[in-house]
Amino acid sequence: ASQIADYVAGHSLGEYSAICAAGGLELDETARLLRLRGQSMQQAVPVGEGAMAALLGADIEQTDGFLEQAQQTGLVQIANDNAPGQIVISGAAPAVHKAMEIAKNAGLRRIVELPVSAPFHCDLMAPAADIMAQALAEAKMTDTAIPVVCNVSVSPETSADRLRQNLVSQVTGRVRWRETIEFLAESGVTRFVELGTGKVLSGLVKRCVKDVEIISLETMDDIKTHF
Repeated sequence: ASQIADYVAGHSLGEYSAICAAGGLELDETARLLRLRGQSMQQAVPVGEGAMAALLGADIEQTDGFLEQAQQTGLVQIANDNAPGQIVISGAAPAVHKAMEIAKNAGLRRIVELPVSAPFHCDLMAPAADIMAQALAEAKMTDTAIPVVCNVSVSPETSADRLRQNLVSQVTGRVRWRETIEFLAESGVTRFVELGTGKVLSGLVKRCVKDVEIISLETMDDIKTHF
């Protein structure tokens, strides 16, 4: 793996895929952990009590201002800092709806409530973080062959213990994707390769950094063409 890439990173649950690709987790263990993660996050908050929304065109500072006002209604936090002008908020439904209203009144051009079943990456997910802490403590993880740039810390890690800690923090923590891509570019990365379905992350990379090569691999033919 270290001969093909200098770093790996994955967005949210994709961080498990990144760790697996870097040799830190076996594929069957990764699938088992992801199934448990999905179930535990789903069960952490009753359906309908949480919500998420994308604020398009807002920056972190501006969003913090919206949330400060909305927090009188309930818990709401930044869940994803995906790219410049693309921030996702998460929390108790009334507080998320209040933040959307405040953002709209502030003139934000586009606000979209997301069709999700739970409010991911906020403190309401604490019960799921506890379950994942236990599962990851028991999971067989090894140090990775290449550094994984973690969502919550934006730091390159190879230590199984540090990767475990970051995966637990990630359940309630912010996915700092914009900072991750900027860190990689500043570290000299000039080629970004997206593996998976669709080109969402490729689009986010384009919004975060300029003058880099971006390759999206969806099929075996794509892999054969580029590698």
